[in-house]
Amino acid sequence: MAQFKIVSWGRANVPGDYTHEMEALQGVDAQIVEVAAETDEEFLEKAQDADALILSGHGLSDKVIRGLKQCRIIALDSVGTNHVAVAVATAKGIPVTNCPDINIQEVAEHTVTLILAAHRRLLLMDKTVREGFWWEGHEPMRQLPRLFGQTLGLVSFGNIPRAVVPLLKPFGLRLLAHDPYVMETLMIQYGVEPVGLTELLQRSDIITNHVPGSGGTTKMIGEEQFRLMKPTAIFVNTGRGTTVDEAAMIRALDEGWIAHAALDVLEKEPPDPNNPLFGMENVTLTPHVASASSRVRAVSKRRMGMEVALVLSGRRPLSCVNPSVLAGSGLLKWQS
Repeated sequence: MAQFKIVSWGRANVPGDYTHEMEALQGVDAQIVEVAAETDEEFLEKAQDADALILSGHGLSDKVIRGLKQCRIIALDSVGTNHVAVAVATAKGIPVTNCPDINIQEVAEHTVTLILAAHRRLLLMDKTVREGFWWEGHEPMRQLPRLFGQTLGLVSFGNIPRAVVPLLKPFGLRLLAHDPYVMETLMIQYGVEPVGLTELLQRSDIITNHVPGSGGTTKMIGEEQFRLMKPTAIFVNTGRGTTVDEAAMIRALDEGWIAHAALDVLEKEPPDPNNPLFGMENVTLTPHVASASSRVRAVSKRRMGMEVALVLSGRRPLSCVNPSVLAGSGLLKWQS
């Protein structure tokens, strides 16, 4: 029997493949036990004695975390952590890790894809061509400004918007950014003008939202913010759907406060089938796949395994989202 029990919250009738996690766990006497539970109670019954949890897209409630008896780490394969009760894990002294740096380029590329598709009304053109219109009906395209010389505002200036900037430079855009947690001198080094949020919303022709989901950012872009935008503005969201007041955005699109929205994330996922966004021609939608590529899944699974291996070997993890727990953990710091 292995020394350490690592539990994964699996899916019924879809057994997981843990080859990549086990690659990273070589040298650690551990086994991965998959629990395909439907409820918190069912999962906790089989996971309460786990030494570590690994989660691929599944949430973890405060009830489950409180019921863990000896868990030493909760490892996530995502960037976002809003689906896990991190505060409760912190209170129990359990490090929670994520994968903040493995899909930066993918999300940046998807952001640019949405910008271009929305600006050139790609889906609308595709639809009208399929309906039998060639030159006819496309006169509105002749009214669109060229992208060169437009102003784009980045809401947040973390890893992903920093990767977006060099991709956009060849298009000749003026770039603004707002992020109260990033030094203005860093933005300037990227050739981006630092501004306040109000100024960014008022000046930008295209606004891209990269704000992470947390209690302090819930619905931070709402009616007040949409009313500040130009009626010709395009709003792009590859951050988190919860950071936007979706009802206000729908009204902004319906009443012409803004021209278009290109969204990879929504307030509720999966969305309700009757979501008004589905019936709007001035909306471009993708199903929360900005981070997807052929390499990301394998890399994120190895990263989860690596984080677990580090902690179970008595060392500090690489990407701890609640670092305050590390001070009294007894885990060793990396030696340079």
